[in-house]
Amino acid sequence: MSKQVIVPCLWFDVQAQAACDFYMGVFGRGRVLASAHYPESIDNPSRMPRGSVLSVDFEVAGMRFTAINGGPLFAINRCISFFVFVESAPEANKIFSKLADEGTVLMPIGAYAWSSRYGWVQDRFGVSWQVIVGARPAHETIVPCLMFSGPQRGRAEEAMRDYMQLFGEGQVDLLERYPAGGATEGMIEHARFTLAGQSMVVMDSHEPHELVFNEALSLMVMCEDQSQIDRFWSAMSEEGQAGPCGWLKDRYGLSWQIVPTSISRWMSSTDTAARDRAFAAMLKMGKLDIASLEAAFLAKV
Repeated sequence: MSKQVIVPCLWFDVQAQAACDFYMGVFGRGRVLASAHYPESIDNPSRMPRGSVLSVDFEVAGMRFTAINGGPLFAINRCISFFVFVESAPEANKIFSKLADEGTVLMPIGAYAWSSRYGWVQDRFGVSWQVIVGARPAHETIVPCLMFSGPQRGRAEEAMRDYMQLFGEGQVDLLERYPAGGATEGMIEHARFTLAGQSMVVMDSHEPHELVFNEALSLMVMCEDQSQIDRFWSAMSEEGQAGPCGWLKDRYGLSWQIVPTSISRWMSSTDTAARDRAFAAMLKMGKLDIASLEAAFLAKV
């Protein structure tokens, strides 16, 4: 994917590099795009060792991810999972088996009404994957799935349409509702839509559990300029919760990071002094300011 606007971000304690290596082994193809490190000159809020790995940007099966080492503050749950579309049962079995190694099977791999081969698994790092034989949407292999549960159950369609309006380019490709006669009647059983050129899935949980979105799995919006940052920040934090360093929660509790595309250049620079200055400047911000971060990086402040 040449230009991925929405990048899933996986929060780990200290396993970012190990997770990256694991996923490249699972999918058999991938690459590390960049690695960032915590400052060497100042302490950090996560209390990670100075100079240690902060994040790893990597790509597998055409999907870019960011893995961060943030300490034990948050734990990934299955409110966000990833569909893995494959073409054959042997391929599904192979990928599912690798993901299930030291993980937890949520739905065994097998034949279901919606697919000749499907399985849902939570891997050794807590990330959930739904492996399915079926036509790839827009030729994508990995597609994020947002499950609305707890107090957010029943809001999947509302959120989907809000996101499409905000990003300004998108369409509903598939929408299936739960049948009449149950507690979930009329809610979204499965909907697939396009957002910023990427396929996404939303669903309302069929179970009344209390799992909710949290910071352990967030979505990064890669912004080209300050006007994009300002627009996304304003819209997403409305009725939500603004956080530090470009993080926020929207009205549905979903965590986003509104960041400039240049953040990787700052945080993965081999110039440790410049990198440390940019990081220190970011710590003072809620909404990120590109000009101020660039000035800090270049020692122009």
